[in-house]
Amino acid sequence: MSAPITVSRWEEGVPRIIPRTTSDVPSDVLGSGHSDETLGQRYHGTSGVNNEYWGSGEQKEHPSDGKGSEKAEEELKQHPVGFFDPKLSQVRPEVFKLWAATTLMLAVFILSVMSIYWGVLSHVEGNVASLVVYVVDFDGQVAPYITSQKPLVGPQVVQAVETLMASKHEHLGYGTLPPSSFNNDPMQVREAVYQHKAWAAIIVNPNATALLRAAVSQGNASYDPLGACQIVYIEARDQTTYPEYIFPEINQLQTEITSKFGSMWTKMVMQNTTIPRTNLQAAPQALSPAIGFSVFNLRPFKPAKLIPTVNIGLIYLIIVAFFSFPFFMPIHMKFMDSSTHPPLRFWQLIIWRWISAVSIYFLLSLAYSLVSLAFQIPFNNPTAPHTKVAQNPNAYGRATFPVYWMINFVGMMALGMACENVAMVVGHPFMALWLIFWVITNVSTGFYALELAPRFYYWGYAWPLHNSMLPIFERHLLSLLRVRKEKEKQNANSDMTVVEATRSILFDLHSRIGLNLGVLFAWCAINSALFPLCCYFMRWKLQKKKQKSQ
Repeated sequence: MSAPITVSRWEEGVPRIIPRTTSDVPSDVLGSGHSDETLGQRYHGTSGVNNEYWGSGEQKEHPSDGKGSEKAEEELKQHPVGFFDPKLSQVRPEVFKLWAATTLMLAVFILSVMSIYWGVLSHVEGNVASLVVYVVDFDGQVAPYITSQKPLVGPQVVQAVETLMASKHEHLGYGTLPPSSFNNDPMQVREAVYQHKAWAAIIVNPNATALLRAAVSQGNASYDPLGACQIVYIEARDQTTYPEYIFPEINQLQTEITSKFGSMWTKMVMQNTTIPRTNLQAAPQALSPAIGFSVFNLRPFKPAKLIPTVNIGLIYLIIVAFFSFPFFMPIHMKFMDSSTHPPLRFWQLIIWRWISAVSIYFLLSLAYSLVSLAFQIPFNNPTAPHTKVAQNPNAYGRATFPVYWMINFVGMMALGMACENVAMVVGHPFMALWLIFWVITNVSTGFYALELAPRFYYWGYAWPLHNSMLPIFERHLLSLLRVRKEKEKQNANSDMTVVEATRSILFDLHSRIGLNLGVLFAWCAINSALFPLCCYFMRWKLQKKKQKSQ
């Protein structure tokens, strides 16, 4: 019997050494004058021994086993067949079933999740009364303009508002308040608008009627009708809600008031024969239009390049936060590759991943913030008085950019840690559906006034992009408000976490940054607490999958 040789055989992907003797090998393989060397030569089809596999005097493995393994390999490498080939009779129904189930799942997902975005504005017309507008009549009620003569301008404005409220048409949430509610100071009404207690205010100035009568009786050519009333609002609070729902109605109301008052006033003046016609010729504006409205936009929304910073750009903040998981997960798993080094303890891997994620959000939020800085968004303007019109004042002066960066950092961490946890739990491909859900729910509740949304969306007050304490719907003006109902629906506490915090620092708006950061830190804390549990759950899933495949 000749000396043993070895050939290798692959079974289930694992090479195995099978000792044989030349006597076990068929003669048609060995031929005449066979030897171990000639077996190796014939096996490899070369004139010498392949040292890569065989070596010098050493036994090596090789992924072949002669004719038997070649036949098995041929069976595995079958030729492609047609779609309706009988050999695919078992796989075709399985593919059809999975295709139908997946399509149905995606259709249900689209109908349910996409409907959240469509539905947020589905009841706008019925909820516009939630947009509170103060109407305050100071005309002839504040010294030194309190006289025996009955004021004309203020009562006419209030009457027009009450007529609108009594109509069956949908309208804004007008509420008339006495001057005493604001210490008889029109500037405190502006302050109330600045504090987001109302979306806008219509103010009749204390000297409205007095100046109008003086202009007619004295022929005051410098009389300005716009000094009679004022409209106050803050466009930077929500550059979408104002032009779409507030401005059209207030402009229409303003036109109606000036038209009716002009007709009434002209008739009164023309019937008064004691007024010299030369006075009317000197001050024709005192006859028509007689009164007007000065508009004070305390914080205009300018320039237009601010829109990505406080609105659409925040969508990309969510997306960037999400992509930290698929980009960095393969990097983290190198610690667990035991082929070249011992694996890292799992609990230490969890700590490393958390620190890594926070560091990523810190640096990526800086990159995101620098985009606004590169496009010269104002970040170093001084603050401005609350009741004065100001263009792009910043809440923190030269420190505005670091505050803006920190808000983006905490916001990205709140949004990103949730994505990390869900991705570990649901895995691929469902984490893509989670991203769509996460974007839609945050956009729906963060970019639109929830006062106009159905009650279903009140969960949005707890979402990262839109938060507030539970809205206060007690219509507490009672006898102070002369409205269609005894109570006026008022919601002055709807604040957006990242969105509103960004607006407040870029436009020097009413700040609730403490509450904003508090909600964001709560999201960070909850997701950080869930992070280890999700890591262990993902490991358990992978181990279970590995055991199932073996």
